[in-house]
Amino acid sequence: MSNHKALIETFYKAFQQKDHQTMAQCYHPEAYFRDEAFELEGKAIGAMWHMLCERGADMEMTFSVSETSGNVTAHWEPSYTFSQSGRFVHNIIDATFEFKEGKIIKHIDSFSFWRWSRQSLGLAGLVLGWTPLLRKKVSTMAGSNLRKFIVKHPEYT
Repeated sequence: MSNHKALIETFYKAFQQKDHQTMAQCYHPEAYFRDEAFELEGKAIGAMWHMLCERGADMEMTFSVSETSGNVTAHWEPSYTFSQSGRFVHNIIDATFEFKEGKIIKHIDSFSFWRWSRQSLGLAGLVLGWTPLLRKKVSTMAGSNLRKFIVKHPEYT
């Protein structure tokens, strides 16, 4: 197993245990992260995982990590109660990674926003989940929640 594949397995095992500190240590200081709700750099990535670990008290997750021709990818499926609505979500996510100096420098998570929004938001997600308007609203709310979290955790400033 390559060092990069081992790093990603360490990352997701830490996530299963809600060990945000180990997760953050997997990232290069100049790292970039993007998914359907967040676009972050540097310490803010660790803050996001910290926030999600704290809020995801009932989160369970399965994952698999693959390596083909030196490219490491992951498939992971978290199941949790979405805190804003109290609705149960089973998300299906594919992740790609790039590495620098033995750490994650770029991490992109991809999932069906419409599928996620139907589960997490109910009728509003079903009707509006495919629209850029709802995506922007969710992203704005997620960013606001993260900024409030960072204020309470100055280690991320």
